[in-house]
Amino acid sequence: MVRRIDVTGAGGVRLAAWEFADPPKNEPPKGSEAPGVLLLHGLMGRASHWASTARWLSERHRAVALDQRGHGQSDKAPEAEYTREAYVEDAEAALDQLGLGPAVVVGHAMGALTGWQLAAKRPDLVRALIICDMRASALGAASQREWEDWFRAWPVPFATLADVRKWFGEDDPWVERPNPSRGAFYAEVMHESPDGWRPVFEPEQMLKSRQTWVYDAHWEELAQVRCPALVVRGLDGELGRAESQEMVRVLPHGRYAEVADAGHLVHYDQPEAWRAAIEPFLDGVLTG
Repeated sequence: MVRRIDVTGAGGVRLAAWEFADPPKNEPPKGSEAPGVLLLHGLMGRASHWASTARWLSERHRAVALDQRGHGQSDKAPEAEYTREAYVEDAEAALDQLGLGPAVVVGHAMGALTGWQLAAKRPDLVRALIICDMRASALGAASQREWEDWFRAWPVPFATLADVRKWFGEDDPWVERPNPSRGAFYAEVMHESPDGWRPVFEPEQMLKSRQTWVYDAHWEELAQVRCPALVVRGLDGELGRAESQEMVRVLPHGRYAEVADAGHLVHYDQPEAWRAAIEPFLDGVLTG
């Protein structure tokens, strides 16, 4: 079962939340309740990237994935705010309106930053946190310029979805070696238009969203996260081992896991290894 639930975010922006499985069938251990789980994708992602994770989580949790503002089937209003505050308030509104809190928040990249900023702001809403391949350090102006150049390099419109998969999986200058899962990831964020296949998001809104975090470090907010938190990195991802271990040290209740043979798209590259990395942490949250 796939079910869409509409949520009203900050400033009245309409957000699409998704359940990819039926409610939990298994009873939680006596004396505990299975917490809700909110899944937050990264920049340019969408809720469907969490589908496989949400399905196994739903055996014991109510797992909901959110299309964040400007992404997926949520509003992409040009007049809307694309600030850090707006993304955090959207997640806060989703937890409240869906009745998930206090929840486990699982975030990838930008979604992970939203997760730890929310946990710092509203500890009553976040029971535990999983941070997937997101850096706490400032990335700087050069990084933002690289992204601007990268967007301009996209050969849009793509004639077919096969062309999408090939370009992002093989031909993209950012690809070091063929990566079919990366091609599939980007194929999920395309839609067919009269002249071919284009992204479901507006690149300008993605750049606007990104520029609200790349110039600043986020260590202070990380240190304010009081709930149990797991930092997960792919060995070939963007989060280095030294920085990830420093993040674990800064977190008051931080833990660490890594996934071999995975890049930045950890949960999408290696879904079984991703599950093996996070399930023990979730089991502790469930029974603790």
